[in-house]
Amino acid sequence: MEKINSLLRALPAVHEVQARLEAMEEFTAFLTNKGDKHRLTQVIRESLQKIRNKILRGQDESLKESEIWPYLIDDVRDALRNKPTSLRRVINATGVILHTNCGRALLAPEVAEFVAEQAQRYSNLELDVETGERGSRYVHVEKLLCQLSGAEAAMVVNNNAAAVLLVVNTFAQNRKVIVSRGELVEIGGSFRIPEVLKVGGAELVEVGATNRTWICDYEEAIQPETGLLFKAHTSNYRIEGFTHAVSSQELVELGLKYKLPVVEDLGSGSFRDGLFLGLQPEPTIAQAVQSGLSLVTFSGDKLLGGPQAGIIIGKRELIEKLKKNQLTRALRIDKLTLAALEGTLHLYERDEEDKIPVWRMLSKPETELRAEAELLKNGIEELAYFHVEVQADFSQVGGGAWPTEELSTWVCAVRPRQGSVQEFEAYLRTFGVSILARIKKDWVLFDPRTLLEGDREEILSILSQWTGVYMET
Repeated sequence: MEKINSLLRALPAVHEVQARLEAMEEFTAFLTNKGDKHRLTQVIRESLQKIRNKILRGQDESLKESEIWPYLIDDVRDALRNKPTSLRRVINATGVILHTNCGRALLAPEVAEFVAEQAQRYSNLELDVETGERGSRYVHVEKLLCQLSGAEAAMVVNNNAAAVLLVVNTFAQNRKVIVSRGELVEIGGSFRIPEVLKVGGAELVEVGATNRTWICDYEEAIQPETGLLFKAHTSNYRIEGFTHAVSSQELVELGLKYKLPVVEDLGSGSFRDGLFLGLQPEPTIAQAVQSGLSLVTFSGDKLLGGPQAGIIIGKRELIEKLKKNQLTRALRIDKLTLAALEGTLHLYERDEEDKIPVWRMLSKPETELRAEAELLKNGIEELAYFHVEVQADFSQVGGGAWPTEELSTWVCAVRPRQGSVQEFEAYLRTFGVSILARIKKDWVLFDPRTLLEGDREEILSILSQWTGVYMET
């Protein structure tokens, strides 16, 4: 015990190590860009914690005080040379399931394995193995999409904005597209329906009012130059109160009367309506098809629980026209996206939605959430440097789905005994593996709804290092 205490006392403070390294010529090469000094500080903290853990666990009984500095310098040098990639893993403790900034839907583990196999091996991406001739990449998912939705045909492009763009460009270039004012939505990243229609070569015709639109508004706007009737599901916001919207069925009847295609963008399309979770009813993909719509577009990486993709389903003759548009090649998906989508669709085909992370997280029972929050609380209490308690709170679906719904949850609320909540949250976010949590009423909240296997242990490890970092700096 005497030797352990002696070695711990011999560990230098972070600022001492930083000052010494910045004075060494070989380390100035690592300090050429903005943010490099912050990275050096972080690496020093991690190296100090690494050696502290070894001392406390008795993993290196032969270590001498005189060897601490050489060890630190070598460890920091190695870490700086192995610069991390820009795209890296984060721990999502926010409780936002479809977190747009963190990549939205997670793939099921078996789907991720299938994608990895396709990435490392050749495949029959555009090969008809029966004839030996060139085939179509769409065949790998078209049958599945039709089977699950009831549509006649299907195709996939790289995201839902691209799907809308392709549809408009194919059927309404240099023509008019009629849309309700209450459905001129803005998609994530400032992509707005009016701008997408304009880029597609169409002229937007707005009808109705923001809160009320009637079928007569559409009919009065129809002209010889009208190319299609367009409906956008307001999946990322709600207008409540004195409202009225035209249904898909009404619009389909009007389209038949004037021989115009009727297209609906579902946004965050889903094969499930959410009623079994006690959520407000959402139109499912199958229901949209059953309404008689000419074409339906939706995302692959939201409630579907697959990769980023824009899926188009509907009438066969219209899908065939889309496939022949020259834009299709520019907007097509690659083999990895195709593999992720096929793997995810097979889970729906086998009624194994519980394997899809987004649905598993959505349906997680409160008893399980509370138990997981308690486990995290117990681990943090052992560190003794935090105030911690379990609190009732709410998770969010995210990703433009069920915008007004709150999912009851239990969170582990943490406040450092030294240092501010803001400093603590920034420390978690800028660590080697970023932990994303949220601040509420001077607490940092960890929501177990979005934590994955092994995340709790990693959170505890990173929190244990906050103690040394804050005390030494």
